[in-house]
Amino acid sequence: MTDRFNTIAGWALFAGIVGLGLSSVSAKYFQADKPHRPHEMGYAIEGVEAEGGADEGPPLATLLAQADLAKGEQLFGKCVSCHTINAGGPNGIGPNLHGVLGEAIGKGVGGFAFSSALSGHGGNWNFEDMDAWLKSPKAFAPGTKMSFAGLSKPQDRADIIAYINTQGSNLPLPKAEAAPAAEAPAAEGQPAGAAPAEAGAEAGAAAAGEAPAAPAAAH
Repeated sequence: MTDRFNTIAGWALFAGIVGLGLSSVSAKYFQADKPHRPHEMGYAIEGVEAEGGADEGPPLATLLAQADLAKGEQLFGKCVSCHTINAGGPNGIGPNLHGVLGEAIGKGVGGFAFSSALSGHGGNWNFEDMDAWLKSPKAFAPGTKMSFAGLSKPQDRADIIAYINTQGSNLPLPKAEAAPAAEAPAAEGQPAGAAPAEAGAEAGAAAAGEAPAAPAAAH
């Protein structure tokens, strides 16, 4: 009886060891021990951008030209816990933003202590830099103390930039890019861009001071 019990216990122990080994091998083979982002997402999550992807859609100049100032003011409500924007307003967790567009990046007014990530950036705040900053502060200035995650929608950023611009900056907005003019379709059997032969003949006659020939009467 004891021998039989020992045999069963031995086989059970052996099966457990084999199972543990197979589990370890399969985990390494299928990389189950290394969580990673799926190669293809099951469904899109709003507000999460694809890795390595760039914004698609109209350029910033076009978005600014159609910006909604009222919506921009509403969106700025996300900023009032850290910033004031009225003339002479105090600094808060972040600096006062009155007249910030056109101002030196990371210098500011009112003695706000900027991080070296911004104070050493250089240049002045323009529409493009402000758009990049609002999209992702950490990507624009790695090491910044700004904890705001950013605005993912280009039109939201344009709306808030246009509103901020009205608060003491008033920089001229860039002109929206004009859409390319549509080319008139060519006549059948004629190369694109070529004028009809009759029109060319009449134009030549007019240039020479001659009256164009009258059409033949129908019989």
